[in-house]
Amino acid sequence: MSTFVRAVGALLVATFAMTAQAAGTASQAKSAPAPSAKPSIVLVHGAFADASSWAKVIPLLQKDGYDVTAVQIPLTGYAEDVATTKRVIAAQTGPVVVVGHSYGGAVITEAAANDANVKALVYIEAFAPEVGETIAAAGAKYPAPPLGTALKPDAAGFLWVDRAKFHEVFAGDVPVAEARVAAATQKPIAASSFEAAPTVAAWKSLPSWFTVGTKDEAINVDLMRAQARRAHGTIVEGAWSHVPFLSQPRMVVKVIEEAAKSAAGSASN
Repeated sequence: MSTFVRAVGALLVATFAMTAQAAGTASQAKSAPAPSAKPSIVLVHGAFADASSWAKVIPLLQKDGYDVTAVQIPLTGYAEDVATTKRVIAAQTGPVVVVGHSYGGAVITEAAANDANVKALVYIEAFAPEVGETIAAAGAKYPAPPLGTALKPDAAGFLWVDRAKFHEVFAGDVPVAEARVAAATQKPIAASSFEAAPTVAAWKSLPSWFTVGTKDEAINVDLMRAQARRAHGTIVEGAWSHVPFLSQPRMVVKVIEEAAKSAAGSASN
């Protein structure tokens, strides 16, 4: 066999080996599971606030690679607030973690139910009512916190927090100047919202996280603990007011991201 023929043969063997190796690598890459995408985060504000109340939390979540949407619920009625939240949840792609503050917890309890993309719930100083249980009824089981004496109704049936008491009962661990801005920009809620009740409870079928602030003067601490235990939720308790997303945003982000990691894991299974 000539030297030329042997050289060509060796080249063909080497080329075939390299092609086979590349094909094997490609096959392995194709069969390997893709890393789970981070879930979207949907934030729902509570009464006497709007979506901008999450302004300290949103940039931290975005920095960590999360797609975040803060819902602007109208606070004109429970049904309207639930419907608005449902539309935002439905617009997300892939797994979703839904977060609710205060009254927003009652909203997500119904709005997040029966949606296959929702993988976890986070209640930030929030109500998590049972089916048929109103916020008013839940609050009646426990001594009323100071917030109850600070609410002022207007002629249209909406409730406001007395500005003179706002810092004390709503945001005790927030600088006074910042609390004054929150008081001045507060968004009233229809009083009838507290008499409405969910027809389904998402926490019954979804893993849930709860923050419980021992300095919360807006919701009875024992009520939050009881509802979190009823939901078999993960409880994160500490010394903060009703608005830890203003006073301790990194703590709030840590809890949300813990839920998000759990959601990403369940979505990949």
